[in-house]
Amino acid sequence: MKRTGIFILLLAVATSLLAQSDTEKLKKTVEERVNIYQQTQRKQDDWESEKTDLTIRYRNAQANVNFLEERKAAEEDKVWALEERIAEFRRRLLEADRLTDNLQDTLDVVLERLDLWVKRDLPFLPDERRARIEMLRHELARPDVEGADKLRLLLESLQIEALYGGSVEVHQQRIAVEQDTLFVDILRVGRVSVFWRTPEGKLIGEYDRARGAWVELPGKYKRAISDAMDMASRMRPVELISLPLGRIER
Repeated sequence: MKRTGIFILLLAVATSLLAQSDTEKLKKTVEERVNIYQQTQRKQDDWESEKTDLTIRYRNAQANVNFLEERKAAEEDKVWALEERIAEFRRRLLEADRLTDNLQDTLDVVLERLDLWVKRDLPFLPDERRARIEMLRHELARPDVEGADKLRLLLESLQIEALYGGSVEVHQQRIAVEQDTLFVDILRVGRVSVFWRTPEGKLIGEYDRARGAWVELPGKYKRAISDAMDMASRMRPVELISLPLGRIER
């Protein structure tokens, strides 16, 4: 009987020890599982956070790519437009060079005609008009002067010559009459006729287009020429007078 009780006691103790051992193992297993779960959860949380960050970075990168592609397209359009403008400017430069060459030839021809016209015209203001022609010749020959400036100078000279045809003036000039050289007052009536008078009024005359020379006029025209000179000099009121115009052509 005692042996049976001892056996039962030992069995109970062994069972208790086994139960405690299983409990410890189970507890350890649970703790390990919990630790694994916690670690997995932390890794999952970290991955979610990293995934969110990567997603944001990807979207930002994609937005930058789209923005850069738009900028690239806009810059390509600008480059294309600039290339078109450059091509147009080159075409215009070539055209301008061609026009400049043609303009220079035209200006030279007009200048020579103007020079010939002045030489064949009535001999008034010879120094001034010759100096203007020489100035024009010098300026038109300069390569550093723009074509527009050359054209402007030539047009200004043509305008001045044109204005001579509608104006009346008196100036002093040295002329040759027959074998004598006289310093006289010159009356220019447009481009119709030019008269002269000595300072004391003793001699009068005109430029004879037909002969191409200065000639003396009869004394009967002294008063008319003197009155015309006074009118042109604004020394007396303008009135109708009769002047000897002579022959206009040779």
